[in-house]
Amino acid sequence: MAENDARLDAPLLTETRDAAGVVFVTMNRPHAFNALSEGLLDALAETFGRLAADDAVRVVVLAGAGKAFCAGHDLREMRATPSHDYYRRLFDRCTRVMMAIQKMPQPVIARVQGIATAAGCQLVAMCDLAVAAEDARFAVSGVNLGLFCSTPGVALSRNLHRKQAMEMLLTGDMIDAASARERGLVNRVVPAAALDDEVARLAASICAKPAAAVAAGKGLFYRQLEMGIEAAYQLAGQTMACNMMDDSALEGVQAFLDKRAPAWRGE
Repeated sequence: MAENDARLDAPLLTETRDAAGVVFVTMNRPHAFNALSEGLLDALAETFGRLAADDAVRVVVLAGAGKAFCAGHDLREMRATPSHDYYRRLFDRCTRVMMAIQKMPQPVIARVQGIATAAGCQLVAMCDLAVAAEDARFAVSGVNLGLFCSTPGVALSRNLHRKQAMEMLLTGDMIDAASARERGLVNRVVPAAALDDEVARLAASICAKPAAAVAAGKGLFYRQLEMGIEAAYQLAGQTMACNMMDDSALEGVQAFLDKRAPAWRGE
């Protein structure tokens, strides 16, 4: 059951789907195509922080209610307060949400249907993995309104080749799910009717691995990306040495040598 079933009108719903620790976080503003209002951003930040600290959570799935994943920022709300200070605080708030996804020890999977535009496309890019329905569409379309998608560009440029990212940012054009997969924005594309099953398969594959190894690997992956290659190798070596001393790794290696399935404790 959803944890906040008593408030189904809340901007964000959370639901634990199975005993393995897969938690769905659903943006719940379908009437506004799940646009990122201040209330929704605050709810996302609080929820990601709470889930990050919960050892029972193994995988987080970020979804959108209704016909769209997320249409980006709430433009009506933005236009109602035309002040530089307000906009700076708003984009700082959005950045905290995006970074919370990356800093979580658990992998986050975007479940994408309909459109994912502007900051909604940024959300997809910031998630560790993404599964999209065949009819999903993606764009960083702010330039069409005279507002270059600068903050979405940070995430996009870390997923796509530079010229592909720049083309999307300069034109604001939509791309389809197949193109998003080819360019590296999403991992898998399936018929809409198979979306939940594909997300479940991907989550189950991750949940079958030791949580400590997954958390250490995710943390290392993003830190090393921002380093020079020598520093990245040093950090990776340190991470692997610590990981190797973990009970799960010791058991996994021994099980391989013994030609048996590993018996991980607490997994």
